[in-house]
Amino acid sequence: MLKLGIIGTNIITDQMLDAAKTSGRYQLTAVYSRTTKRAKEFGKPYGATQFFDDLESFFDEGDFDVVYIASPNSVHYLQVRLAIENDKFVILEKPAFVNPEEFSRIESLLQAHPKARLVEAARHIHTGLFHESENQLAKMETVQGANFTVMKYSSRYDKVLAGEKPYPNIFTPEFAGGALMDLGVYAVYASVTLFGAPNSVVYFPTMVKSGVDGLGTALLTYDNFSVTLNFGKTANSHLVSEIYGLKDTLVYDSIFDTTKVTYFDANKEAHELSAKYYENSMVDELNDFANLFENPNDEVQAALYKKWFELARTVNMVMFNLRESADLTFPADNNR
Repeated sequence: MLKLGIIGTNIITDQMLDAAKTSGRYQLTAVYSRTTKRAKEFGKPYGATQFFDDLESFFDEGDFDVVYIASPNSVHYLQVRLAIENDKFVILEKPAFVNPEEFSRIESLLQAHPKARLVEAARHIHTGLFHESENQLAKMETVQGANFTVMKYSSRYDKVLAGEKPYPNIFTPEFAGGALMDLGVYAVYASVTLFGAPNSVVYFPTMVKSGVDGLGTALLTYDNFSVTLNFGKTANSHLVSEIYGLKDTLVYDSIFDTTKVTYFDANKEAHELSAKYYENSMVDELNDFANLFENPNDEVQAALYKKWFELARTVNMVMFNLRESADLTFPADNNR
């Protein structure tokens, strides 16, 4: 059983801990929050016994093997740095880092701490259905493009509309928020995983008064086709996501919370893909990560780790290039 520490006491952490329980591979032991009171309120129902409001004490005194980090984007770098310096396994919520400079520094730090491992929690690419879609895509003779949509109205946007300050973290540049960083990363991850690194990218954001992008459209260009990404936090979309062959099409009910994938062949006949499915979409990734953490030097696990890490690096670069194309900057960029 892997002992687990967490940074970030929010909804996504609840979902992660539910998935951890389903996997049966992790036991929560330590919780960090801005106040000890909040750490106890959040952690005690999950069986945690150690609670901290100081990060250095959390890493120095906390009894855990793996740390799950689900804090605001702009503080990922500092928290991951502390985790690696303490030789921990790290599960980091996407987007991993604000820019490639942060990613590069962490990569160098990992080389100096060979016991540590860092994985980015891109849960949708670890599911059985996503893997089945990869297999089906490999059988498609022609790919002419794709359209991925990730758009869900955030209740926290109500505060922005009402002018309530301070604005929620996810809607502020100081915390590296906005639609691209919060939801667009799912679409970027899907495109990079399925098609590789694009040749060029451009992003057309719609800004909101808090200073970040509320929604937008991105175009990723490859050798023979382009992928259009639509994402946002200020509107709801009910569109499916699609990959276009010649006469055939691969259709996802959702590219980031996939419960159904259908392949329509050249005769327009539908073939629903099947795979083991968990209601909590984080279970598959936590099982994958547990396999790595329990056997970090195993040849197969080492190869998977290298694949995931290189994928995370590419996604980080694409995300940064998209922001650059739209002249979207964050205070954290000034630290490069």
